[in-house]
Amino acid sequence: MGLLTPFTSRFRHPAQVVVAAFGLTVAVGTALLALPIATAEGVSAGWLAALFTATSAVCVTGLAIVDTESHWSVFGELVIAGLVQAGGLGIMTMATVFTLLVSGRLGLRARIAVQAETKTLSMSDVRHVLRKVVVFSLVCEAVAATVLTARFVTGYDEPFGRALYLGVFHAISAFNDAGFALWPDSLMRFVSDGWICLTVAIASIVSGLGFPVVFELARSWRRPGKWTTLTKITVWVTAVLLLLGTLAFLTIEWRNPATLGPLDEGGKVLAAFFAAVMPRSAGFNTLDVSQMFPSSWLTTDLLMFIGGGSAGTAGGIKVTTVGLLAFVVWAELRGESRVNIGHRSLPNSAQRQAVTITALGAAIVGIATYALLALTPYSLDQVLFEVVAAFGTAGLSTGITASLGTAGHLLLVVLMFIGRIGPLTLGSALALNRRARHYELPEERVIVG
Repeated sequence: MGLLTPFTSRFRHPAQVVVAAFGLTVAVGTALLALPIATAEGVSAGWLAALFTATSAVCVTGLAIVDTESHWSVFGELVIAGLVQAGGLGIMTMATVFTLLVSGRLGLRARIAVQAETKTLSMSDVRHVLRKVVVFSLVCEAVAATVLTARFVTGYDEPFGRALYLGVFHAISAFNDAGFALWPDSLMRFVSDGWICLTVAIASIVSGLGFPVVFELARSWRRPGKWTTLTKITVWVTAVLLLLGTLAFLTIEWRNPATLGPLDEGGKVLAAFFAAVMPRSAGFNTLDVSQMFPSSWLTTDLLMFIGGGSAGTAGGIKVTTVGLLAFVVWAELRGESRVNIGHRSLPNSAQRQAVTITALGAAIVGIATYALLALTPYSLDQVLFEVVAAFGTAGLSTGITASLGTAGHLLLVVLMFIGRIGPLTLGSALALNRRARHYELPEERVIVG
């Protein structure tokens, strides 16, 4: 039956397996990071720091309440990198691949569980998709690590061993949209270094598109007319968000002496583009977020809430959700009875799913913001930024993460977990029973608006 059978047999819904697997991985990561060997000083980090860091790593967020380089030992950093890799690829993906390698067989229950995690469209393709996902991920990380390692050696005179370690760690963190960095200022020291910034940004964009979209682009990038609706929406919405985000940061921060002000024009464009890419879920920063104008914070909030593509490493409600909602609104404004995208009609179930995800996400962010405001002395814009960063698994911060207190940290832990799993997945995991209606009730019009 495979290694997953004892685990999956305890749950009645595939989404429950995903939630339980992520929870178990967080628990294991917490136990490892709580060991004295995991800290630089050789003493236990304590349950809160271990839990927060493990959750942030597994949920590929990047928020931290202790400095990654100075607080954790090499063992601790390797644990963090391993948790990031596990969370990025997906617990079910890795477990299923391991099952295939050992037994060569994949049971139906395991296939359903993996489908819930990877968002694949056909269960018959799960085995093939999993292999492609793992190979593609490792190749991309290897390419990014090679470029970063070479740059650290040639541009910053790092010894090869240290450069390789930095390159591999940050390649894993970038491709999995985690945002963990081994410098206290994230990547601010490299703000004008195109080799590092563009490598990290490209790795984040590629993984954030989602594996189904990436694979389709690899097959037919020259024939956009034959792209599926998913690919078209993901690519175009992503491009628009990156363009508008870059222009917004350039416009708002151009003369800010604490951010873009001191840079030349090329440096400004590079830094603004990087700032527009990172809220997709990557979490690195080359500008001091705490010194940005409030309007830049709000722009970042919107980008973090939207996130990246479906079935990728990015968080948020996903660009496909926003794209579908835009078509729903357009169809309603035109008075059309059906929502059409190109030469395809959008099913009602997809419309309901987009509305549900957006509504749940907004409700979670709103409730958490209200709670964190009550728990901390910080302003609304700072608290909202922190909440959206946790929910969108973006990892950016205005600098208040470490001082939110135990209750605030636990709230962010819950938000990061929900943000990684997804509101709809978590909701379906909790819904043990689904009842099918065998009749339809009479309609009644209700005044809306």
